[in-house]
Amino acid sequence: MTTPEPRVVEALNRALHRLFAERPGLHLLGEDVLDPYGGAFKVTKGLSTAHPDRVLSTPLSEAGIAGVAAGLALAGGEVVLEVMFGDFAALMFDQVLNLISKSVTMYGHVVPMPVVLRCPVGGGRGYGPTHSQSVQKHFLGIPNLALYETTPFHDPHVLLTHALDEGPAVLFEDKVLYTRRMFTGDDLFRVTTTGPSPGWAHVTGPGPADVVLLCPGGVAHRALAAARTLLDQGVHLHLLVPGRLHPLDLDDVLPLLRQPRLVAVAEESTAGGTWGAEVAAQLHERLWHDLSAPVLRLSSKDSIIPSSRHLEDQVLLGEHDIVSGVLGALRSPVRTHVAEKPAAASTGVARPAATITAPKLNNNDETYLVLAWLVQDGDEVEPSTPLVELETSKAVEVVEAGVTGRVRLLVQENTEIGVGAVLAEVVDADAPEPPATTANPTVVAAEPATAPADARTHVLSRAQRGTAAVVTRAHREVPAAFTAVEVVVDVLTDRLRRYSDDSGAQVGLPEAVVKAVAGAHPDFAHLFGTLTGDHVVSLPDAPHVAVTMDVGNGLYTPVVRDCGQRSIADIADDLMDLRMKAYRGEFTAGELTGGTITVSLNLDEGVLLVQPIVMWPQVCMVSVSGPRASIAIEDGVPVRRSVVTLGLAYDHRVVNGRDAAAFLRAVAESLSDPQRLDKLVE
Repeated sequence: MTTPEPRVVEALNRALHRLFAERPGLHLLGEDVLDPYGGAFKVTKGLSTAHPDRVLSTPLSEAGIAGVAAGLALAGGEVVLEVMFGDFAALMFDQVLNLISKSVTMYGHVVPMPVVLRCPVGGGRGYGPTHSQSVQKHFLGIPNLALYETTPFHDPHVLLTHALDEGPAVLFEDKVLYTRRMFTGDDLFRVTTTGPSPGWAHVTGPGPADVVLLCPGGVAHRALAAARTLLDQGVHLHLLVPGRLHPLDLDDVLPLLRQPRLVAVAEESTAGGTWGAEVAAQLHERLWHDLSAPVLRLSSKDSIIPSSRHLEDQVLLGEHDIVSGVLGALRSPVRTHVAEKPAAASTGVARPAATITAPKLNNNDETYLVLAWLVQDGDEVEPSTPLVELETSKAVEVVEAGVTGRVRLLVQENTEIGVGAVLAEVVDADAPEPPATTANPTVVAAEPATAPADARTHVLSRAQRGTAAVVTRAHREVPAAFTAVEVVVDVLTDRLRRYSDDSGAQVGLPEAVVKAVAGAHPDFAHLFGTLTGDHVVSLPDAPHVAVTMDVGNGLYTPVVRDCGQRSIADIADDLMDLRMKAYRGEFTAGELTGGTITVSLNLDEGVLLVQPIVMWPQVCMVSVSGPRASIAIEDGVPVRRSVVTLGLAYDHRVVNGRDAAAFLRAVAESLSDPQRLDKLVE
């Protein structure tokens, strides 16, 4: 049996016991730190019993405790000071700012100050406005003062040892993190350390990073949960978690931040003057030409922290805020990669100051179509100027210029290009007009036709080619099976008609099927899973249902998110919006990824049954036919009924026939059982 990792509070307690054994001159000061109480959060449990002369319980005076700690350090001792709540660190701020930190260098020579203030911080426990704050930002930038934060990935002994040796220092400890276990990896995520001690924890998932999120340790558990949710939606989020917040050292992680489509920072404090803002500022200075978009900053709302738990959840940064923030940023216009060129020689001809190349927009396509230029050759552009529309196999992405100057377009519209191809060059706006446009050597040439000159041909569109690639992979990799049932829908049709009349919402069979499929998620979670390896299925927290749409310009599968908790009217509104986007071909990549199961609509008259294809890495696809007349025998009497065929294609490695039949029965009952229809149509 595998021994579970210790909880963070246990790891901290062990680290302190080890430090007291290693450092005979170490003292611990704080309020109520003696046994049997052992501190407000039991971090100091057992220390006063083992070292009664070196663990001292103090009066309730934070400023006084900090002054005593400074005096002990100046006299050659080492001190760990426990602040009962990090909020109370405000009461010792004067001692930290004007005595402890300044004593290192204000006496004409360097004076060691091995003082570590341990500060429990953060909300999530309903402790209210004065016991729940994240006060890290108020200590940033104080000369000689190092800042650390506990994480599920860093050994607390390493952090405390480093802090004492580099002191004075503050170690922030997220209170919610105390009860969580240390994390060394699982079937989906692994942890490695980058950079010198205490280093950055690099948490990586099963694929290359679409997004890299930098966050302090207190946010790590929320960020890891968000990474799992985003993985279900096709977005690969990796984490970078520092052991030391300040001084900030990004050198060793910069190479990891050049390739992802988005870099983000997240922290629980309110915005303004934060660690995340400093990270974003340095990344903009050092990686501006490599970033595809501005660094996304995520923080709690600008508010005091309520005592009520449901109101506290609305204020504090949570998993859902990270997920929605990342997805929203991925839907925003993309900055191009801008490469600077040497200054122009004095020849009278303007040389390009920068080249703009095609960014990598997703992990599926290696080429894109230059759909439309949004500027004219010779126009002046700013970094945020929408420059060009690039069409992927399923979506159209707007790419921004990313630089200031006069643009020279190098690629014609309706040209297929590779990732990294040069799209345009930019010169100083006051430079002479550039010469005529020349060919771009990175353009991908279209394959020549092989049919005879007089033959009639049908050329696949990019959307059709994208569908072909998905279908080919599905046939190659997924051992699919299929089960179907017949469902009587007379009562459903009547109920939907009355609901539409009463509510004004246009609700029909597609909306009902999506809602019924989502309703089966709690009992059949593995049918909504995402295959992340031959033997591992990631289970989503909520059903995100993709729906097939073909309005004559290609097959799309946009995603209706969080269907389980939403009304059928809301689902109808989403489907109507997605149908219009399918008609116009205006989907973003984010709207086409993240589905946990797909519904294939085949409602044309006369269609009896359709066997769909499982869309890897999903494990199931539901198909539904259009209503048709059927004769049923009820109480010995022939009765005319309206029925549809409900089918399920499934990955036989994950789902067996019995599960498939039970799932279809559950969905069918939601569509046909009068007692369950009211719950469905609400």
